[in-house]
Amino acid sequence: MKNKIGLLFILPFLMVIQRNDAQKKDDVHTVEPSYLQLPRIQVIPIQDTKANRQYELYVKLPEEYSENNDIKYPVIYYTDAMWHIELLSAATEYIMGDVILVGISWQKDINEDVKQEYGAHASRFRDYSFWKKTNPKHPKIKFGQADHHLTFMRDEVFEFIENTYRTDPTNRSYFGYSLGGLFGAYTLLTAPDTFKNYILGSPSVQLLADDGTKIEFKNKKINANVFITSGNLEKGLDEQIKAFIQFLEKRGNEDLLIKHALILGDHQTAFPMMGVRSVNWLSDLLKK
Repeated sequence: MKNKIGLLFILPFLMVIQRNDAQKKDDVHTVEPSYLQLPRIQVIPIQDTKANRQYELYVKLPEEYSENNDIKYPVIYYTDAMWHIELLSAATEYIMGDVILVGISWQKDINEDVKQEYGAHASRFRDYSFWKKTNPKHPKIKFGQADHHLTFMRDEVFEFIENTYRTDPTNRSYFGYSLGGLFGAYTLLTAPDTFKNYILGSPSVQLLADDGTKIEFKNKKINANVFITSGNLEKGLDEQIKAFIQFLEKRGNEDLLIKHALILGDHQTAFPMMGVRSVNWLSDLLKK
């Protein structure tokens, strides 16, 4: 009986302790997280006025930009901005420094049903592809508007950046990976003067020569520097790239400089090293 009476006195205290512990756990779980914002990166809305589509530009200026009012900076433009911004921001910060980064986002106001099915990056399939063939597996995606997206970049993105910041329009660089790399290869063939330096990571360049989608040079005098890579575990891609390089060299001239690098890894794991090596290549090039 004494034990039972003792428990009656102890139980209320135990219940209070348990409630306090539970309250502490609840307090931990209800804390609202804060989010880190990358320093010096401006997010600027921009409209593709011809297609009435909304995009964003991720602009990062050099740390001493405001102190050097007489300097005009080279610019690296890159697609798939959300995926590449952290790697390029870190790599250029340590390796280059004096360069402006401009990332071009995916379409922000894309149809909600398309976004739900394919993700926020759905517009890249349309904007970076040049083939007009439809894909029965993806009936909501409209392929083959690389020509329009390139015009948007040349006419509207370049105009805004070059009218807003101190840039060197003669020293633009492009960075793209996978389908973004293929978009860069398409640009190199159809409008080579768009950029002086092209960084093309793991592009499936065989698509440039497929029946029905053959792309020819519009200007055989290409004054460009090209860094093109593939992963050693990407089956057949290295052979594609070697054939593409031969194609370029036959139609290029002494002003065409090509660097081919084989990166350890597959399509996913080769990307980080490709990013660092390409920035290092570009840094050495701009010092000359």
